Amino acid sequence: MFFLPYKPPYDWVWMSQFLAARAVNGLEDVTQESFSRVMAIGGVTGLVIARPEPQQHRVQVALSPSLVPVAETVLARVRHWLNLGLNPEEVSQVLGPLAAVNPGIRMPGCICPFEQMVRAILGQLVSVKMAAQLATRLAHTFGTASPHGQLFPQAEVLADCDPLAVKSVGMSLRRAETIITLAQSVVAGSFPLTPPEDTAAGLKQLMSWPGIGRWTASYFALRGWGAQDVFLEDDYLIKQRFAGMTPGQIRQYARRWAPWRSLALLHIWNNAGWQPELS
Repeated sequence: MFFLPYKPPYDWVWMSQFLAARAVNGLEDVTQESFSRVMAIGGVTGLVIARPEPQQHRVQVALSPSLVPVAETVLARVRHWLNLGLNPEEVSQVLGPLAAVNPGIRMPGCICPFEQMVRAILGQLVSVKMAAQLATRLAHTFGTASPHGQLFPQAEVLADCDPLAVKSVGMSLRRAETIITLAQSVVAGSFPLTPPEDTAAGLKQLMSWPGIGRWTASYFALRGWGAQDVFLEDDYLIKQRFAGMTPGQIRQYARRWAPWRSLALLHIWNNAGWQPELS
């Protein structure tokens, strides 16, 4: 048993609802009491179960015996997945009233950056529910079943797939080709799975890949890299919140929240009554 500390407040109900809505059946199981999923690291497969202990400001993490030898790597991924390293006090000092509505929400990360980018591609222009369904179909069609549950497809597997076979799970041919190209670049070692020193330059690099636009690149940066200062001025919901403003004007307005624009984005997403202060 392992214990990972975090700084309160932490809205575990919100986090569980966010992740549960996007969960891949067989791979992940999310409730208000626990977060569990199958993991594969260096050929080792096992189950990770994280249980929040709010009174102690920590998360209890249980691993399958098979994962204990790689526990350090597993725990680092759990920290990133649940964003346990965030200091909400620092965020609130910058965001002020924007964060006061619910200072305990935080942007979730991911367990596997490659998986997260594939899921971001699957989420292009579809509902959260549909994106989760597509990810589930992809996992069960091209992933591997293990004694612990369903594994997400490895890059090496998707890199060799026929685009029509990937398309058959319910996506467009172009999107299937984008996923295969992504997988091939990951296998080749050319795709930036780790956070770059310059996030803006990293985003431009992501958008150089076919089928990856600004929204997909930015969403991956938020969750795959854990970028703290990215704002989606082109996001549909953000444009609704900033009614009548151009993307350039929205981008300019959001500068007041640096270096926590990612958290500002999350708070605006989750506050239907929020409006910009225009003078």
